[in-house]
Amino acid sequence: MPQSVRQMAEEIVAREGGYVNDPDDPGGATNHGVTIHTMRQLGLDLNRDGKVTEGDVKLLTRKQAVDIYLQHYFTRPGIASLPEVLQDTVFDMYVNAGSNAVRILQRVLRKMGYDIAVDGAIGPQTIRIAHAGEREASQAGISIRDIYGIARRSYYLSLADKRPASRKYARTRAGGKGGWIKRAEEFIDPRYHMTDAEFQARVAAWG
Repeated sequence: MPQSVRQMAEEIVAREGGYVNDPDDPGGATNHGVTIHTMRQLGLDLNRDGKVTEGDVKLLTRKQAVDIYLQHYFTRPGIASLPEVLQDTVFDMYVNAGSNAVRILQRVLRKMGYDIAVDGAIGPQTIRIAHAGEREASQAGISIRDIYGIARRSYYLSLADKRPASRKYARTRAGGKGGWIKRAEEFIDPRYHMTDAEFQARVAAWG
């Protein structure tokens, strides 16, 4: 599954889609997956009117979004230091959920028996243990990529359990920005995908 990091970023942009301002999305106005909050933090006043508003979000190009992802969601967090098999899925999740992407990995490694802090940061400890965990899983005939992807899917479902307004993003399996479960399962071997019956049973309690 070798691919360039830029290809990874371009695929994330394609998943995220174009401009949307969904009142149920805490991210607010978003274009190519980049939120207005991120643009304000980066000072991206694209129309140069002295403030960052929804108008600036609408002006954001795909190339600008890719560059933002590469710098702030891949390079800065240190995702390149993780095992290669994890990089694209953690990168995709980091765009979607920030440092929770790393916390999910750290919790996976804790469940594997490693003594690791769950702090959302990719430091020397997380790098060392992630590589050890990848080797251990591989020797057991399991991919840590699948383990992480299943944990990521569980994170989305738990988030929807707690926040009714987010359930529409987990309930659809159509893909794209709103299809959380399909998005997670794009990085999991098909044998671990939920069947339609399993999925419907899992979300039935939401009404």
